[in-house]
Amino acid sequence: MTAELVRGQNHPLSRTRVEIRVSAGTPVLALASACDDAGRLAGPESVAHPGARSLPGLQVPQAVAGEHRFAVDLDAVAPAVHRLGVLLVLPPGGPARFGAAPASYVAVADPEGAELAGYTLTGLESETAVVALELYRRQGAWKVRAVGQGYADGLGALLSDAGLGAPAAMALAAAVVDAVAVAPDGAALAALPAAPLPAAPLPADAAPGAPLGLPQPQSAGAGTTPAAPEQPEPVAVPVSGVPYPGPPGPAPADSGDSDEGPPTLSYVHPRRRRSTTEPPEPAPRAAEPEQPGRPPVPVAGDASGWSMEERLYNQVWGMFEDLARTVAAYRSACDFAESRMDRELDEALSDPRHRLGDSGNAARDEARARHDELVAQAKAVLDRDLAQLIAESEVVEPALPAAYARWANPVWHGHGVPEEAPMALRLGDLHLPERPDLRIPMLVRVPLERGLWIDNGRTGSEAAMTMDTDRLRRAAMDMAVAHAVRLLAVHPGDRFSVHVIDAAGAGAASLAPLVEAGVLAGPPAAGAAGVTRTLEELTRRVDLVQMAVRAGAPEDLPADVDTADQLLIVHDFPHGFDDRAVTRLRYLADEGPAVGVHLLMVADRDEASAYGPLLDPLWRSLMRLSPVPDNHLADPWVGHAWTFEPDLPPRGSRVLEQTLERIAATRRNARP
Repeated sequence: MTAELVRGQNHPLSRTRVEIRVSAGTPVLALASACDDAGRLAGPESVAHPGARSLPGLQVPQAVAGEHRFAVDLDAVAPAVHRLGVLLVLPPGGPARFGAAPASYVAVADPEGAELAGYTLTGLESETAVVALELYRRQGAWKVRAVGQGYADGLGALLSDAGLGAPAAMALAAAVVDAVAVAPDGAALAALPAAPLPAAPLPADAAPGAPLGLPQPQSAGAGTTPAAPEQPEPVAVPVSGVPYPGPPGPAPADSGDSDEGPPTLSYVHPRRRRSTTEPPEPAPRAAEPEQPGRPPVPVAGDASGWSMEERLYNQVWGMFEDLARTVAAYRSACDFAESRMDRELDEALSDPRHRLGDSGNAARDEARARHDELVAQAKAVLDRDLAQLIAESEVVEPALPAAYARWANPVWHGHGVPEEAPMALRLGDLHLPERPDLRIPMLVRVPLERGLWIDNGRTGSEAAMTMDTDRLRRAAMDMAVAHAVRLLAVHPGDRFSVHVIDAAGAGAASLAPLVEAGVLAGPPAAGAAGVTRTLEELTRRVDLVQMAVRAGAPEDLPADVDTADQLLIVHDFPHGFDDRAVTRLRYLADEGPAVGVHLLMVADRDEASAYGPLLDPLWRSLMRLSPVPDNHLADPWVGHAWTFEPDLPPRGSRVLEQTLERIAATRRNARP
């Protein structure tokens, strides 16, 4: 039985020798791309096209035709290749866009001819090149996913989006044109559209409000202009991989502003360096042999990476993407069933033959039965995928290192101060309403490229509206302290200095563990004078480090400049801040992360409303978090509204105090 896929849906492949079938309804070129686990091309040689038809495990057709068939041997695919894309390109001389041609159908079949999964490419308009399907590895097994990502600017834009630079993408697009310069009927082919030059990376000194170094998310649907999620707000979270088919996400420029669209979760770390001389550690194999027809046995660290930490990080990324796309496919199938039932009911009511007798009732019952059958099928697929993800989560969660683990994880009881910084930091959990008990760790890359804002206001959150104001503010400050302790605990002992501004002293109870452990750079700053002094010191440090870096002499800093990274916790902003202090805070938020000064604010935006739009860039530059469950975050693939829940130490636990004691002891022993 063929699995009819909708955009974003995946399906396991029971065979490693399969056949790709394309029925386009108009002459097209069928190409293939071989990408790494991040969905990126290693170079032009990673694309099979009429001028270079072969890749390990497959050979694409040479001619332009309305129907194509080519075999794929997944066992022969290179180990570094994790995603095989099936690309369709309109040649010049035919329809100018996919929207003007009949919908294409792409299927994966077994060698005997039976189709395993098929996908009809609907919703395309101005696109001239499209990623139809991808075959991808997951936990040692292969799956097929319906992608349907189209590009109005053609093959060059598609290749550029998959990681090739603009010159290489345009050159390869031209090579494809040259290889089919004369069609089988003798008609000359014009040049395919070239890719536009990609936008330059955002500099570290970008204008206020622009996300520092964060790429824009790509839509999982057709078209080249991704649509921002309508209701949640943007955020940054885990994984060194990149959502297919382009750089992942987050963060629209207004990611901190819940009124202007949701933030997306990003797993990108552009500065992550990998050794070029040492091979990556092999991913662990399943302890039990896989049995035909059964899903692979989940194994912690079953992802690519150069260390167990990176493999676990990438595995979290894979779980996050799988859950997003699985739920998207289920919701899409339910919407389709609903719309089809509505259409059939309308037709039944408009047919005069159904106005008398029982034929109308029978037609309506039949339409509802078909609807229920489709929904049941979609629910069965959803339950299957969720069961596999839950099984994977049950083996991954206990294996996470302290930086990624919940405070309740026993790893914290034996955790010592590390010698190296981690790749990422856990801030909480994410879940969807279809399965609230399936939690995905929300990780944010370190060093932090954006500051954090813990919103202790009640506006815009149903959970916050039902909570007493004092309890909400205490919860927000407790959350900030927990994040600060985690940051200190997972970095070398001398890596961070922590400063606190608590102008009115309202956060004293939450700050007590930090103060008593002696891990702060100084007592919490109180009053307007304390606010001014702390901001002046950190602003001076940013200025001096920037000048030293620009001069190429970072070692020539004055002796009184603390070279450790700085974390500034600001409580109850804007209390105690005058206009000059507000300007300095904005400067630290914009310029500080690039030189090791990071901001953690606990604030209610409504309390700063007197400043009007002056502070909008500040809020947008920070990643907004909530001390209570809130669905203000969106993923970069399909834009689901994810519920975020902070990770806090269990009630009655002394894990926070014990961790601070170890940090303080390490710092004392390190002093001469």
